[in-house]
Amino acid sequence: MKQTIQKIYSKIGIKSDRTKNITKHVLVSFVYKGGSILTSFLMVPLTINYLDTENYGIWLTLSSFIAWFSFFDIGLGNGLRNKFAESKAKGDLTLAKAYVSSAYFTIGSVCLLLVIVFFGLNFFIDWPRVFNANATLQNELGILMPIVFSFFCLQLVVKLITTIYTADQHHSMQGKINFFTSVASLLAIWVMTRTSQSSLLIFGAVFSGLPVLILLWLNFFAFSKTYKEYRPTLSLWKKEYLRDIFGLGISFFFIQMAWIVITTTDNMIISQLFSPKEVVPFNLAFKLFSISTMLFTIIVTPYWSTFTEAYLKKDYSWIKCSMGNLKKIVILFCLFCFILLCFSSLLYKIWIGKNIDVSFRISLLMCIYTCLIIYLTPLNYFINGVGKIKLQLYQTILMGILNIPVSIFFASYCDLGSAGVILGTIICILPSVFLSTIQYNKIINQRAIGLWNK
Repeated sequence: MKQTIQKIYSKIGIKSDRTKNITKHVLVSFVYKGGSILTSFLMVPLTINYLDTENYGIWLTLSSFIAWFSFFDIGLGNGLRNKFAESKAKGDLTLAKAYVSSAYFTIGSVCLLLVIVFFGLNFFIDWPRVFNANATLQNELGILMPIVFSFFCLQLVVKLITTIYTADQHHSMQGKINFFTSVASLLAIWVMTRTSQSSLLIFGAVFSGLPVLILLWLNFFAFSKTYKEYRPTLSLWKKEYLRDIFGLGISFFFIQMAWIVITTTDNMIISQLFSPKEVVPFNLAFKLFSISTMLFTIIVTPYWSTFTEAYLKKDYSWIKCSMGNLKKIVILFCLFCFILLCFSSLLYKIWIGKNIDVSFRISLLMCIYTCLIIYLTPLNYFINGVGKIKLQLYQTILMGILNIPVSIFFASYCDLGSAGVILGTIICILPSVFLSTIQYNKIINQRAIGLWNK
């Protein structure tokens, strides 16, 4: 395997050790990500068959609702990513361990408090009304929601280990975990379709618990061997270390919160304006075009922490060269999106049959949305990696505020239906395309001043 990778390096002219490391993990990630994509697509028809269209729509909406709470990591995950990379680059291993300890125990405490509060509120919430579902599901949802929420909060803590791997430039680890989770989930739904009757409760409990179990195993393995010297220790939790992470992390927190609003409210809006069933074709279009974003993310993810290291060492020429290569890859993936669009009708029929109709208008707008995200990703990864995120903070908060009313306006008042929801999101994202491009050029050419350099 190593000899094969070395041959690839020599043929395409890769000489930098930094680029070699990225390329190695990208190649490995493609294998695992390809498996994840395949299993996730195989799961959709099995899940629809097991739950039926309405309950699957409820599960998609429920998952989006729970995802809103991911901002309760208060940005510490991304803050840890940058600070861990910086402390390792400087050779300060004790400081790196302190950052790990502070992040784990802080997020763990926050999540424990959230679970206690959620269990108390659960008795007073009319979940069928929240999800615009049948009232007969109140008891089932009343049991399921605390289970899913508890697993989700635990996942916020245990997934920090993947942040450590990524910050240490072991970029393929996240892809491996996603692959094993996808395979386990596929096996689980296959067994469920043959051994039990349709149950949203069983489905939700199994699918929210599997990622946690896999990540728990990774934490045990990593802190016993690979990252034994960084094992979280309560005595190293100190305000100054938390302040270091949180100082950068609080900005990431608001950016993350805004993006959650932008990307996860669509299912809720569609469910409330129309019905849970309407969420399904919208989500199918999203899943189809997410092939592009998932594959592209494999390539670009390693660059975040590597940009941090290169910027600290003032290696601007490597950054410019890397961004130039990424721009070419962006064009290729956008072309791939339009190829998917051209064959989308056929792909939907092969994938899920003729029972669910996905309009071309939804597919077209989802294609445009995906291309915008692909274009923005390398720019934002660079900006995030160097910590100049104040401008991004302001623009994403504004986008988050505008996304819901703009999406509702196009969906309801302009009578565009589900397509109007994604059109609203596209319009809210467009300003970032221009602002992020300008900021990158200013920073890399060392002309950034004021807000552009904060």
